[in-house]
Amino acid sequence: MRGDVRTPKKPAMRPTSGRADRPADDEIWRRITRELADDLAVDALSRDRAGKAPFDELARLQEAGLPTLLTPPGPGGRGADWRAACAVIREISAADSSVGELLAHHYALSWSARFFGATTGPRAVEDRAAGERWLLAGGVDQPAGGSGTGLTLTPVDGGHVLDGRRAFASGVAVADRLVVGARCTETGDLLVALVDPAHPGVFTDAGTDRVGQRLAGAGTVTFDRVPVAPHDLLGSLPRDEHAASPYATLAPLALRLVLVHVGLGIAEGALAEARDVSRATQAAAPHADPSPDGADYPVPGGDDPYLLLAYGELATEAHAAAAVVERATDALARGLLAEHALGVDERADIAVLIAAAEAVTSRSAVRITTRILELVAGAEAADSAPTGPGFDRFWRNARALTAPTSSAGRLRAIGDHYLNGTHPRLTLLA
Repeated sequence: MRGDVRTPKKPAMRPTSGRADRPADDEIWRRITRELADDLAVDALSRDRAGKAPFDELARLQEAGLPTLLTPPGPGGRGADWRAACAVIREISAADSSVGELLAHHYALSWSARFFGATTGPRAVEDRAAGERWLLAGGVDQPAGGSGTGLTLTPVDGGHVLDGRRAFASGVAVADRLVVGARCTETGDLLVALVDPAHPGVFTDAGTDRVGQRLAGAGTVTFDRVPVAPHDLLGSLPRDEHAASPYATLAPLALRLVLVHVGLGIAEGALAEARDVSRATQAAAPHADPSPDGADYPVPGGDDPYLLLAYGELATEAHAAAAVVERATDALARGLLAEHALGVDERADIAVLIAAAEAVTSRSAVRITTRILELVAGAEAADSAPTGPGFDRFWRNARALTAPTSSAGRLRAIGDHYLNGTHPRLTLLA
């Protein structure tokens, strides 16, 4: 069982010898991810209860080399694809979903120069990020409301100045660089900027009172006339969304999909830990099964028909969600490979599959994490139990992750596409 009872071990180091210019080896990265996930699971509960900024978690990620996984092969990059990155997020999230979300936002933002920049420009930024081991945080998607006043970039001699205030869900407390989308006050276009959070005009208010995802490093950032040089503008998106390329509008879909993998990881991690607790509990206390003659005969806990039914339902729900998510992941990976040859129809199909993955996984994650509290009720499942396994954290994390997203809105978009053939909007709204 993954629990808070062992001493954390040092996770495997990233491969370096003789591999710098070759694509990532899937088996090596699966092993590294598995070992890091096991390491994070050891003290996940105690770290969640402490609620500190995730500096230690970031150090573990960097030691394992995972932040550079999506960077093209080279001196610092690993060259893995999006399927591999999503698999890493999912497994890390099963152990500690806050760390999974930290990594998910980083991966999505690491491709900002590809999505929004010139076709020949992103490599320099990616090489610098890999070489200096940056963790990226922020957000390019435009807030629909309730997350600050929004950000603006005003042209000045020698570049722009960034102003405004915005809340971000992950990473701002520990990020090396922020990638933010802001409206140009002159043209109305969305400009994507790279910002150093150590600049004196950047003020970060860490979110310390979150119900779930306590270690994701969320917070609100205020920008007060922060200069942005031309080389720190990663790209732009026209004000008219219909003038945007379908490839550029994969950016919000990529973010939504990696967060779906975080939610799926929460569900799978919760179910696996509950299974281990149920096995141990039921093996120690078999129940009595009344026979026709009125006598009670002990039955092994693992044969309890009600327990088997419950786990069968939850496991099936997790399998179904995984199937939908994997189909969406394959679709996005193909769309990213197409790059600027991607068409509007193909982008619409990807958007619908990701919306379906969001709707299914959101529902499954909340249902599974709620139901396991009943299945392990005798094992002091609540987070308030000082010696219990702290299963509340799975439910809290699932709720914190899924609450900002409207499943009804996603389902309406799917229905409109299915019934009327309507394309989902080419939008950067989350």
